[in-house]
Amino acid sequence: MTIVFVTADKIEPTGRLIDARFDMANVELGKALYEEGHVEGAVFWDLNTDLSDLTKGEGRHPLPDKEKLQALFEKHGLHLDDAIYVYDQGASPYATRAWWILNYAGFKHAYVVNGGFQALKDVGLPITTEVPTFPKTNLQLQWNDEILLKRQDIVNIVEGKTKATLLDARSAARYNGEYEPFDKLAGHIPTAQNYDWEQLREGSNLVITSSLLDKVSKDEDIVVYCGSGVTATPIYTVLKEAGYKNVQIYMAGYSDWVNHHPVATSN
Repeated sequence: MTIVFVTADKIEPTGRLIDARFDMANVELGKALYEEGHVEGAVFWDLNTDLSDLTKGEGRHPLPDKEKLQALFEKHGLHLDDAIYVYDQGASPYATRAWWILNYAGFKHAYVVNGGFQALKDVGLPITTEVPTFPKTNLQLQWNDEILLKRQDIVNIVEGKTKATLLDARSAARYNGEYEPFDKLAGHIPTAQNYDWEQLREGSNLVITSSLLDKVSKDEDIVVYCGSGVTATPIYTVLKEAGYKNVQIYMAGYSDWVNHHPVATSN
C-alpha cells in the first residue's frame, strides 16, 4: 500500500515543504497567499506556471515535459531521498496534482498533508513571508511512465482493444452532458463511469470512501481522468492510499479528448 496522506503532526523536521495553494476562479490567489504567509521552508509551485505547460496543446492543463519538471525539482534543491510534504488549502486537487508529478518522477517519499496550510499552522509550525533558497541539485530520475496514458491509449480502451475501467472525476452534470463550462462539447468519454471527486472531501481532508471502493475493485485496471488532469488526482491518490495498484491517469483529460473524438452523454 502506498502512503500518500499524512497529518500535520507527522511532518519530519528535516522534510521539504511545497506550497501548492491555488484557486481556479482566481489564478493569482495561490501566489498571493504564499506571499502573505507560508510554512517556513516551503517553496511555491503554481498550477499554471510550474505544474502545467499552457503553451502545449494537450488539454487545458498540459503536463510539462520531463525536462521542465526536472528543472523545477533541481531549482528547488530536491533530492530523491527527501521526505517531501505538499500542502494546499486542504481538500483540494492541487497538492495531489503536485504529488502525482513527484510520484511520476520517481520520488518515493512524497506526501500530501491532509488539512492543508491551516492544519500545519494549527500544530505550531512557524509561518513566514521569507522565500527560502536551496542549492541546486543534479537528479538522475527514473520516471514511472506506466502511470501516464495518452489519447491513443484511451482510444484503445474505448474500442475494446485494451481492457480497463475509465473513471470520470467530474461532476455528474458535466459527465451526463447537462452542461459544460469549459470545453466545446458536453458529455464524457465513451464507456467511462462517473465518480465526482468532491465526494472524497470531508472537511479539509481527502478521505477514502466506501462509495469509491464500491465503484471500482482492486482487480480492475483503472484509468482516471477529469477535465484537464487536476481533479482526477484526488481519486488517483485516494485509490493508491486504499491499496489499489493498477491505477493510471489520462492527464490531458476530457479537454484533450473532446477536440479529437466523439463524446457520449447520459441524456
